[in-house]
Amino acid sequence: MNQLKNKTLLASAITEGKGLSVFNPFDDSLLTTVKTTTQAQVEDQILELEAGQIEWQKRPADERSKLLKKWHQLIIDNEDDLARIITLEGGKPLKESLGEVRYGASFIEWFAEEGKRAYGSTIPSASNDKTLLTVKQAIGVAAAITPWNFPLAMITRKAAPALAAGCSFICKPSESTPLTAIAVTELAYQAGIPKNVLRMVVGDSHEIGEAFTYHSSVRKFSFTGSTLVGRKLLMQCASTIKRTSMELGGNAPFIVFDDADLDSAVQGAIASKFRNAGQTCVCSNRFYVQDGIYDAFVEKLVKAVDKLTVGNGLDEGTDIGPLISKQAKQRVSDLITEAKGRGARQINREVLLEGQFIAPTVLVDVEHDRPLVQGEIFGPVLPIIRFSHEAEMIEMANDTIYGLAAYFYSQDMNRIWRVAHNLEYGMVGVNEGIISTEVAPFGGVKQSGNGREGAKEGLEEYLETKYVCIGGLTR
Repeated sequence: MNQLKNKTLLASAITEGKGLSVFNPFDDSLLTTVKTTTQAQVEDQILELEAGQIEWQKRPADERSKLLKKWHQLIIDNEDDLARIITLEGGKPLKESLGEVRYGASFIEWFAEEGKRAYGSTIPSASNDKTLLTVKQAIGVAAAITPWNFPLAMITRKAAPALAAGCSFICKPSESTPLTAIAVTELAYQAGIPKNVLRMVVGDSHEIGEAFTYHSSVRKFSFTGSTLVGRKLLMQCASTIKRTSMELGGNAPFIVFDDADLDSAVQGAIASKFRNAGQTCVCSNRFYVQDGIYDAFVEKLVKAVDKLTVGNGLDEGTDIGPLISKQAKQRVSDLITEAKGRGARQINREVLLEGQFIAPTVLVDVEHDRPLVQGEIFGPVLPIIRFSHEAEMIEMANDTIYGLAAYFYSQDMNRIWRVAHNLEYGMVGVNEGIISTEVAPFGGVKQSGNGREGAKEGLEEYLETKYVCIGGLTR
């Protein structure tokens, strides 16, 4: 942390006394200790945010936009420091961390403009003495819980539309990666966004989660995390009928048809599987390859996988960093062992690594009903299943409670439209392994959640539509 150029980013949160210890997953070394917030303190802050929100929504949209643009520019100006913090506490390669900083900043820039377009409408009336119209108004206080795998982008993707819409916003980041959250919030304050409008709280997940979901002054709750936790949080939000947006678990299929461009498919497979060591919600989880190109695809894929370098995220040549924790490594290792016990074979170079690392692993002869295929891996493991017919593949791809993202490769336009339509997923990448962008709606169907982030839909998540009927008019 001493190597940061901007010494103000973390200064307000570092404590020498009791607090939350933050570790580097590369070597499990202690990075620093940060101050924590109790449940009672969080509840007090929610009341402050409620008062702040009333004044914030009265500001012209253009004024809020200018403050968001200042925040965006400060993030870009400090991108090297922010990327270093992400790598130190999360483990991902520095080049990916820098990409995340720019990706996260893009949401602030996008919603700085989109917030000026919260349009209402006029409605034709059957009566000449009435005028009917709608206006868009901020929901109120918005709360969020964000994960460790994208510690900056998951915050800005929620905070930016909330602030642009006129909401105040409070967020609890993951205990594994609070430093990025603290740093990006400090830059928001430096941009002029008031502290009674934006808050970051670090502390016990259970206590803060209860404060966010049960407090009647919180009108909107957003969560990115597992489906299991999402179910519980949704039930808690039901007590006060909150608006929710939930980005939950995924189990993305990656499908390669006989008519695919193999080089492009291999490149897309590497990008969609091994980014952040496979620890993303939209990572390809299971691979389906059609008979006609199965052998050729597997051969090319293995050659590409064995070129990947595992190591310290701060080292320039690293492609894959450590998993976030020892528990995460054990869970992924158990999935590999279980699959191999049922006949799966590893066909790329097998390397056993110490610490929290798992080498990229390609498995074939994987049974479709194994936990490796049916659940979310969250690690650099690539199971491949052979298929013969399109209908068979569609059935297997949709055979899951999840519906976040799916990918497939084909050059046949009829097939592209047909398969894209039949896949039960909120997002579909066709001949593309990286699909996330601030200008398109991000979200899933089935038990992968509700609501959308990014695009114009992301702003709507923080707005209420008010209908106004004006009578007694003469024309």
